[in-house]
Amino acid sequence: MSLKFDASFDPAYGSAVAVAPGVMRLTARNPSPFTFHGTNSYLVGQDTLAVIDPGPDDNAHLQALLRAIDGRPVSHIFVSHTHKDHSPLAARLQQETGATVLAEGPHRPARALRTGEGIRLDASGDLAFRPDATLADDALTSGDGWAIRTVLTPGHAANHAAFALEGSGILFSADHVMAWSTSIVAPPDGAMADYMRSLDKLLARDDRLMLPGHGGPVTKPRVFMRGLKAHRKMREQAILDRIEKGDRTIPEIVAAIYRETDPRLHGAAGLSVLAHLEDLVARGAVETDGEPALGGVFLPVR
Repeated sequence: MSLKFDASFDPAYGSAVAVAPGVMRLTARNPSPFTFHGTNSYLVGQDTLAVIDPGPDDNAHLQALLRAIDGRPVSHIFVSHTHKDHSPLAARLQQETGATVLAEGPHRPARALRTGEGIRLDASGDLAFRPDATLADDALTSGDGWAIRTVLTPGHAANHAAFALEGSGILFSADHVMAWSTSIVAPPDGAMADYMRSLDKLLARDDRLMLPGHGGPVTKPRVFMRGLKAHRKMREQAILDRIEKGDRTIPEIVAAIYRETDPRLHGAAGLSVLAHLEDLVARGAVETDGEPALGGVFLPVR
C-alpha cells in the first residue's frame, strides 16, 4: 500500500484558523526539519475553552493564543507529550488563564537509559513539566459544551497521548499520526514496538478526521494509517535485507536506505533504525553483542 504525504499547509502564523466546528488552530513559528512549519495548538469550545498543546516557550505564540482566547475562560490545558515543542508554554499559559494542566505524566524515557545515553533530538524532553492531574487511558474530561477523551498512544514518546473530541469523530493525534511525514521514533524517548501497538489501537477506532501536532489534517485516517503501518513494515524489511547483505552498523544501513533523505535528518534516521533494531532484537530476528546501541554491530540470525 502506497503512502502519500501532504506537504500543503499554510501555518498562518499569529492567526487562529477554524479547522472544525468549535475548533481553532494556531501554529507556532518554530519551523524545523522535525516540526515542519511549526507546532499546532488547538482551542476547543466557544464560551469556556480548552487548549491542546500550548507549544514551545515562545512569547509571540503566547500572545497569539491570548488574542484568540479573547478574554474567555480557559478551564483546561491538555498536553500530548513532553517534547520541548509541545509542552513548555503550558506554565505561562496557566499563569495567564488559571487553567488546569492535564497530561499522561512527566517526561520519561521509554526504557532505562544505557551507559552514556541521554536525550538526543532537537525536540528534546521538557524535564521541568509537571501536570496538575494525570490522565489515564479512556479518561473523559468534560468542559463547557465539550468533552475530551484521552487515548494513550506511547511510541513517539513514552507519555504520548491523543485526544478525542467526543461526538465529533475528531482525534487530536499530536505526533503519532501526521499528514506531512512519518513520526520520529527515537530511543530512548520512543519505542517502535510501542508505536506499532498504538497505531493498531488507533486503527481500531472510527475517527473521521485527525488534527495533528504539525501540518494539516489527516482526512482519511484509516487509509493513511494502513499506509503508515505498511511503510514501517517495509522499513523493517529493508533493514533486515541490509543486514543480510552484509551491513553491520547503523551508519551503513542509514547510508543505504536513506540515500534520498535530507542529510540533516540522518541523525534522526539512525535513531529510527535503532528503534527498529531494538524491536527486531527483542523478537529474535536480529542478533547483537550486548544491548542494541547506535555504535553496535548487528548480525542476521542463523
